[in-house]
Amino acid sequence: MSRAKASTGGTRGFIVPIGGDGRRIRKASILRRFVQLCGGSRAHIAIVATVSEMPDAGYRYERAFRDLRVDRVSLLRFGTRADCESERDLEVLDSVDGIFLMGSETVHLSETLGNTSVAQKIRNRNAQGMHVAGTSTGAAFLPEQMIASGQSGTTPRADIVELAPGLGLIGQLIIDQHYRHQDRLGRLLMALTYNPLAIGIGLDEDTAAFIGPDHGLQVVGSGGITIVNPSQLQHSAIHPDRRHAPVSVIGLHLDILVEGDLYDLAAHRATIKR
Repeated sequence: MSRAKASTGGTRGFIVPIGGDGRRIRKASILRRFVQLCGGSRAHIAIVATVSEMPDAGYRYERAFRDLRVDRVSLLRFGTRADCESERDLEVLDSVDGIFLMGSETVHLSETLGNTSVAQKIRNRNAQGMHVAGTSTGAAFLPEQMIASGQSGTTPRADIVELAPGLGLIGQLIIDQHYRHQDRLGRLLMALTYNPLAIGIGLDEDTAAFIGPDHGLQVVGSGGITIVNPSQLQHSAIHPDRRHAPVSVIGLHLDILVEGDLYDLAAHRATIKR
């Protein structure tokens, strides 16, 4: 999927991957900041969920947004690809100021939403200025490629990660969630050895990256964000007969950022909050 082009003279909306842990997020500053971006109390926000989620998960986020005095909240549930062609739901997406994409099981988001009318609508509306947030696997789904599954561990191995097509809101980015809590450094590094033109973002729980239309990123939340830049990668070797063996990766640059810190994704430059 190619990324939708911003309209002439227009400004893209923010992209907001969130590391997960809904119980804390619903009480934290992340949703409040997202609501402010979308227009505050006058906002209309759509929660996009799939039937693989817990039945009441979408309703809990709906209640959280209403507690923040959001004027209109629409809960849209998609169980099959056919559901993603509903004219009624597409009309709702035409009118919202922001979309909050919930997580799902491994590749369920890609299998259900990928390359459907709903996916294309979200891409086009984001190009026109609508903001899109995603939590847990919903965060991983936002770029062109997503980490579909993998194993925990600090050391990269060829068989530690599997990739799948993402939503395509932003290119050259790979996002992993529940990062520090589930020890996912190895699989993020392995994903980057397969895609050395991308930047890796590892999101702790209750932590979000607010990525603006200028590719500037700001950290919001109680945890940290690990940013891995492989642009100066010097060496990585994957032997076809040793897929379970550790892989050496040399030349990566790694930054760890916390609340308020900034990162320029285009210039590969971090700025620490003073």
